[in-house]
Amino acid sequence: MTSAEANVGEELEIPESNTVVVDDASEDDDDDLPMLSSQAIEALKELIAKQDRELAAADDPEEVALVAEDWRLSQFWYDRQTAETIAAEVATLCETLSSPRVSCIACPTLYAYLKKIAPGVPAQLLEFDKRFEQYGTEFTFYDYNQPEDLPSSLKHSFQIVVADPPYLSKECLEKVAETIRFLSRPGEPYLLLLTGEVQKDLAAELLGLRPCGFRPQHSSKLGNEFRLFTSYNPGARLGGWDN
Repeated sequence: MTSAEANVGEELEIPESNTVVVDDASEDDDDDLPMLSSQAIEALKELIAKQDRELAAADDPEEVALVAEDWRLSQFWYDRQTAETIAAEVATLCETLSSPRVSCIACPTLYAYLKKIAPGVPAQLLEFDKRFEQYGTEFTFYDYNQPEDLPSSLKHSFQIVVADPPYLSKECLEKVAETIRFLSRPGEPYLLLLTGEVQKDLAAELLGLRPCGFRPQHSSKLGNEFRLFTSYNPGARLGGWDN
């Protein structure tokens, strides 16, 4: 969940003005119209979004409540079907391992759904947004610009690594690939990468990944086509590898 880049944030329509007018007055009172700062607007939007998710989660026990997306951090959460599908795939992989451990790089949606589906699976969320410190010891602060600036205890510790780079740039994927190699156990770890279709060749070059038939979707409609890439052939799951 993380976060996604060319910059994906550019797909959003950001208001040109730094303020917005609350139009609850008559035309004669134009000079006295109240104004909200851009910071206040963002805080209000985040509060409303949080309340909407909490209400949805209360009405639907299968829904997972998440903090509000922050487009300034290029955050775009997966929709429920995507999150459940990938979390189920990770849970399936865990069943084949004697002591599974999962790393989620910049994909808090996946982490949250994985912990709901398989709460006993040890999972570590690497994320820039410190709001996710709520996950306690399973949260690690992560800045992709410092790809190996991580606790030594995480090095070569994970048999399953899932990553959603925050941006669709070549530089970002190269650095996230460094992090993936830092975290992965020697041998043949299971790697899953969620990123734009435009990164297909680079994902193959850097990590030997191939696209699956399954197409990830986000709660917010994005202009970029997203794909799921894996280091292993999922067979009938995830639509298999695309030829």
